[in-house]
Amino acid sequence: MAPGNKAAYNLPLIAEQFAIKGAAADIKPHGSGYIHDTFHVVNKQPTCPDYLLQRVNHQVFKNVPALMENIQLVTTHLRKKLVAIPGANPDTEVLRLVPLKDGQLYYQDAAGNYWRLYKFLPHTRSYDIVHTAQQAYEGGKAFGTFQALLADMDASLLHETIPDFHNIAYRLRLFREAIARNPVNRVKEVSDEIAFVEARTEEMASILKLGQAGKLPLRITHNDTKFNNVLLNEQDEAQCVIDLDTVMPGYVAYDFGDAIRTTVNTASEDEKDIEKISVDMDLFKAFTRGFLKETAGFLTPTEIRSLAMGCLLLPFIMGLRFLTDYIDGDTYYKINFPGHNIQRSRAQFRLVQKLEAQYELLQSTIQDIATASKQETRR
Repeated sequence: MAPGNKAAYNLPLIAEQFAIKGAAADIKPHGSGYIHDTFHVVNKQPTCPDYLLQRVNHQVFKNVPALMENIQLVTTHLRKKLVAIPGANPDTEVLRLVPLKDGQLYYQDAAGNYWRLYKFLPHTRSYDIVHTAQQAYEGGKAFGTFQALLADMDASLLHETIPDFHNIAYRLRLFREAIARNPVNRVKEVSDEIAFVEARTEEMASILKLGQAGKLPLRITHNDTKFNNVLLNEQDEAQCVIDLDTVMPGYVAYDFGDAIRTTVNTASEDEKDIEKISVDMDLFKAFTRGFLKETAGFLTPTEIRSLAMGCLLLPFIMGLRFLTDYIDGDTYYKINFPGHNIQRSRAQFRLVQKLEAQYELLQSTIQDIATASKQETRR
């Protein structure tokens, strides 16, 4: 989610299109993401909920109606599953869309922008950087529970909101096309990064090849499991998985790898000083324990082996995407300063190197925790 330009839209008029309770006292920018514009609708009535109003980036998500249908299907399924779990609270553990007054899930303004509204979840927080093993464990548990609750839902019901989102072959094709175009003459600046990518193309295709061979099942996956897409409560306990735009069919290693990418990194995603970047194994173990506590019982042995591969692949893909966008002239991601995308790319590639150096330890840790989790489940 990204804070937008409040002055660019008639936000009170847009909010009024939705079936909200109470009325807006204030509408202010909210969040720190790259893609959407998000606003906190503060309610005049203290007994009525606040809301999150979002302008969906329809340049990134080309089919907003399909995206909204996915979210409605997934949140409805999650809510039904939680109702049957003693002690669960569907009202706070799943995002709730607020429809328009005519029942539609989104509003399209006169300029063609798409808007949606969620109930705001108070007394929650998210973290861009994980500070404690407790936070990591709860994040793993949140994403693992998300996977577990959706394990019995037919993945074919969902649309691909961004086709080939984590398809490394597709990302490499876009990368090479950007190099060939070289629209702003930046290729000469990034020869080291290009060589880094090309040296790893075969290794990074492992998950895709396993999937194409039928050795990894397609599941409903989140596909954007940055740690800040988990809301924790005031006690740092997992409450709700958010940002469901990319929920679609995928491989479980994608979700695990992307979460690890943003959990174990000792620096920020766009750290300028790459010497600050390392892998916190205590956080890795804690996240993995939380994740496999919920998923080890239904994941296949091949899926469990693929999780470590995902730890390398996802920072590699993100670095590749940032690098591609930099070569292309910064046309996809919002940047905060010139060179932001190449700084992001270099940070991700350094994380790949750090993870590669500990790959055997990652793999053995995952296997040990999976075995222990399965034994615990049988008791």
